[in-house]
Amino acid sequence: MSEDFETVIIGGGQAGLSVGYHLAQRNRSFVILEANGRIGDNWRNRFDSLRLYTPARYDGLPGWAVPLDEWACPTKDEIADYLEDYAKRFELPVVTGVNVDSLRADGDRYLVRAGAHRFAADNVVVASGTFQEPIVPEFACELDPAIRQMHSNDYRNPSQLQDGPVLVVGCSHSGADIALELAQSHPTVLSGRVHAEVPFDIEGRVARGIIPVLWFMANRVLTMRTPMGRKMRPEVRSGGGPLLRVKRAHLLAAGVERTDARVAGGRDGKPLLDDGRVLDVANVIWCTGFGKDLSWIEIPVAGEDGWPEQTYGVVESSPGLYFVGLPFLHAFASMLIGGVGRDAERVADHIAARGGAARAGSHAVLVGAG
Repeated sequence: MSEDFETVIIGGGQAGLSVGYHLAQRNRSFVILEANGRIGDNWRNRFDSLRLYTPARYDGLPGWAVPLDEWACPTKDEIADYLEDYAKRFELPVVTGVNVDSLRADGDRYLVRAGAHRFAADNVVVASGTFQEPIVPEFACELDPAIRQMHSNDYRNPSQLQDGPVLVVGCSHSGADIALELAQSHPTVLSGRVHAEVPFDIEGRVARGIIPVLWFMANRVLTMRTPMGRKMRPEVRSGGGPLLRVKRAHLLAAGVERTDARVAGGRDGKPLLDDGRVLDVANVIWCTGFGKDLSWIEIPVAGEDGWPEQTYGVVESSPGLYFVGLPFLHAFASMLIGGVGRDAERVADHIAARGGAARAGSHAVLVGAG
């Protein structure tokens, strides 16, 4: 037996909550399904020292600003608590501990399966993102079992590592942040090419004049409506991000050995760089990103580039199916916590126009769900 809703939102992070806010404002019937046991856990479960790269004034969801100094960069726990408080503030019907297994078409409606639970809906908003599986190269299994390996998804703090040198693989902003932290207690090598570097202190005075301009560009200029935005989208989706808070100069000053050489494989159980060097390390942290997984969506949605094919979040080939929170869904800001609200509002408007008169009620009780 399935529970019936006008809309099911899959994912209770910033994207799902933003859609929920706008649907609630339009008095629509919906439920938000969150796999974690607590709203905000996607942020809580990241490395301990993580702080956002944007100030609080640009991190708020629709209807409520982050309650911090507007130029402070929130910690990951502060933003997690904010998301949890946001759901309570607007009484959004979030059901936690519900891990969705599949989504399929059911006539002109949709059926969402989550363990023993079934949800029937006119509309489904996929707001869980597609970055789900940590990417670790196949040759990682060739390294000596005595080397402690972990993906950045599992890294929390230096206490997880064993004594001895550490290799951090991937020189995007998370790799640089982690390498800088580890250099205080371990000889550290950071491998990978730097894609770009923000040429100013993102928390300094100069940033207060520059960030508003960049924010305008991220929302209004770098979009799918402009040639510049259309050119940038595939680069954003396929390449690593620039160095933001931690720059090359910071890494050098901290004693991090940085190399553009990539890890190409293993030799005698040790990491082999593509410049021929073999590194004798005790730890490896793979800051190598996440793979997109659409296999659980039993509906053909992938475009030629492998990403869901949509316009402003609307999957035109499957009426009633939507995506929110994808990297560069419509604009560069679509993947930023403070930029997802515009996409969410468009999707909510589309759902409301499609659904006609609002249905009564928006809450459900799930037996056995947290």
